[in-house]
Amino acid sequence: MEQIQRDRSHVFTARELRRRAAGVLTPPALVPNVAMTGQARRSDLDLNSDAAKGHADDRTRSAAVLVPIIDREPEATVLLTKRTETLPVHAGQIAFPGGRMEEIDPSPMETALREANEEVGLERTHVDVLGFLDTYQTITNFRVAPAVAIVSPSFTLQLDEIEVAEAFEVPLRFLMDVENHEIHSLMREGTERFYYAMPYGRHYIWGATAGILHNLYEWLYG
Repeated sequence: MEQIQRDRSHVFTARELRRRAAGVLTPPALVPNVAMTGQARRSDLDLNSDAAKGHADDRTRSAAVLVPIIDREPEATVLLTKRTETLPVHAGQIAFPGGRMEEIDPSPMETALREANEEVGLERTHVDVLGFLDTYQTITNFRVAPAVAIVSPSFTLQLDEIEVAEAFEVPLRFLMDVENHEIHSLMREGTERFYYAMPYGRHYIWGATAGILHNLYEWLYG
C-alpha cells in the first residue's frame, strides 16, 4: 500500500487495472440478481460500529451501477455523474451511472449497462465489464451491485437532462490514493454518522459512491 502511495512514477492505466482485476473481481456470471435477503458485504454504515450494517428488508430494492474506467492516455480516468436537483432520491449527489433493476433485466450487469446507456448515452459496444465488487447496501435501502468496466475513449455522451446534470472524469490515480479517502460526518436522527468523502475540485464525492471507490481501492490497490 505504501509503495503505491509513494511511488509517483506508478502509472494508473486501464491495462494495469485489467491485470490487477484478473482473477480478483467476481465474474459477472457468478453475481446473482442482487438477492434481497442476507447481508451485503459493504454499507453506508461501514464506518459506524454501533449501527446495523448491510441488512436487507422488505423495502430493499435491487440496483446496479457501472464503475466506468476510461482508457485514457497516459493514465485512466473514472467517469462520474452529478444527479439533478429534482430527483426524489440522492438529488444533486455525485454518482456512478446506474439505477434499480427492472423486470426486463436478466442480470445486474444488464442493469448497469442499460442504465449507463439511458443516463449518459454510453453504448455497450464501448464497455468491457471486468467483474463486480462487493454488493453495497445504501442507507436509502438500495442493494447495489457495482460492475467495474474498462471503457473505450471513443464514446460520445448524451445526457438524460431529467436525471443527469453533468458528467465528468476524475483521474484514477487521485481516486486510488488512500490519502484522498477522507472521513467526514453528519448528524442523522440525532446521531453522528461517519462516511467516506473524496473532494475533487468543485465536486464532493461522498456516501455510496466514495464507499464503492474505497472498495475498489481495497480490492485492487490496497
